[in-house]
Amino acid sequence: MTQEWRPSERYPDPAVEILDPKFAPYRIALAAVERLYTGCRWAEGPVWFGDMRAVLWSDIPNNRILRWDEATGTTSVFRQPSNNANGNTRDRQGRLITCEHGARRVTRTEYDGSIIVLADRFNGARLNSPNDVVVKSDDSIWFTDPEFGILGYYEGERATPELPTNVYRIDGHTCAITLATDEIARPNGLAFSPDERICYIVECGVLPRRILAFDVAADGRKLINRRTFIDAVDGTPDGFRVDIDGNLWCGWGMTPALDGVMIFDPAGTPIGRIALPERCANLCFGGRHRNRLFMAGSQSLYSLYVQTQGAPGG
Repeated sequence: MTQEWRPSERYPDPAVEILDPKFAPYRIALAAVERLYTGCRWAEGPVWFGDMRAVLWSDIPNNRILRWDEATGTTSVFRQPSNNANGNTRDRQGRLITCEHGARRVTRTEYDGSIIVLADRFNGARLNSPNDVVVKSDDSIWFTDPEFGILGYYEGERATPELPTNVYRIDGHTCAITLATDEIARPNGLAFSPDERICYIVECGVLPRRILAFDVAADGRKLINRRTFIDAVDGTPDGFRVDIDGNLWCGWGMTPALDGVMIFDPAGTPIGRIALPERCANLCFGGRHRNRLFMAGSQSLYSLYVQTQGAPGG
C-alpha cells in the first residue's frame, strides 16, 4: 500500500534503474527518490515556481491546487475550488497557465491573482475538458482536449462532448485559438523537443497507448507528419517532459512492475526507469537549476535530483 512506502537508505537508490548505459550519466549516485507529500485523490499537473521556491500541482477530485514549499517542506492549499484543475505550466512571463476540467477552459493567473480565461470554446462549441498544456518560446500555448473530465462526476461534471478530441494552439498575443491537429484519439500529455521542431503527444484512445511525434509546420501553427514514436505495449503513458538533451521523462503505469517514470532517448529507446509505488500521472523539472524532477503519483508528490535539466516551456 502507498502509506507503507519508505525511502531507500542505500545509494545509489535501487528505484532508479539503468536500462541502457546511455542513462548512467543522468543518474546521481547519491540522490534518492523522496516523497514530499501524500493525501491526494488523483495528483496531476506539477509546475515549478522558482520565485516562490514551490511546486504547485492539481488534486483533481478534491477540486484543489496544492503548493509544496521548498524552504519549509510544508504543503498548503494554493487554490480551492480549482474547477477540477488538471495540467499546469507557466508562460514565458512566469504566469500560471491551468487546464480546468470543471469549467472546461484554459486560464491564466495574473500577477495580482486575478484569473483570465484564455479559451473555453472553439468555433462556438464548448471545449471538452482541457488536460495538459505547454508554452513555446513564441508565447503560444498548446493544450490537449480529451473528454475525461466530462465522463463522470469524479474529475469534473458529466456532459455530452460538443467537439472531437483535438489539440489546440492559443496565440500568446491575440489569444486566438486555432486547431493544431485533429488526428489523435483522446490526446493527453504533450511536450516539445528542445529545438521546438517536434511535438510529442500521448494518444490514450487506442490500445496499446502510444506517444506520437509530429513536426511543427513552417507557420508554427499546425502539427503535421504524424508518426508513432513510442509504442507503450502494456504501459500507460500520461504526462511527460523533455530534458535539454531531448530525452522524454514520462509518467507511467498501471501495474507494480510499471508504475513510476520511464525515460526514453531522442530515438525512442527506453534507457531508464524510476520505480514508484504508485502510477505517475505527470511530472516537471524544477529547483534552482531545473535538475530536480517532481513526480505527481496517484496520491503523492515525489522528487528526485537528476544529472540533467528540463528544457524550457514545460
